[in-house]
Amino acid sequence: MKIPKKKNDFGFTLIEMLIVLFVIAILLMLFVPNLSKQREKIDKQGTEALAKVVKTQAELYRLENNQATVSWEGLVTAGYLTQEQVNDAQNRKIGLE
Repeated sequence: MKIPKKKNDFGFTLIEMLIVLFVIAILLMLFVPNLSKQREKIDKQGTEALAKVVKTQAELYRLENNQATVSWEGLVTAGYLTQEQVNDAQNRKIGLE
């Protein structure tokens, strides 16, 4: 009498794994470009917001101190901007107008 072998049904076949990897790859190809576009959009909005803050604070400094010109150091010393804001503005090429 022959004893039947039990079939081991645990795990996935190679085909099933390839299909799952293929689906994941397609989803990544759809997701990654949208992520980079969102990052660029957020960076642009951050630059615009920081430019408004710098412009507003520079104008406020001019009005309160009767100054014709404004410097980054003057804005930091007087407490209108933090050094971190100044560094970020300079890195983003935002000037004092």
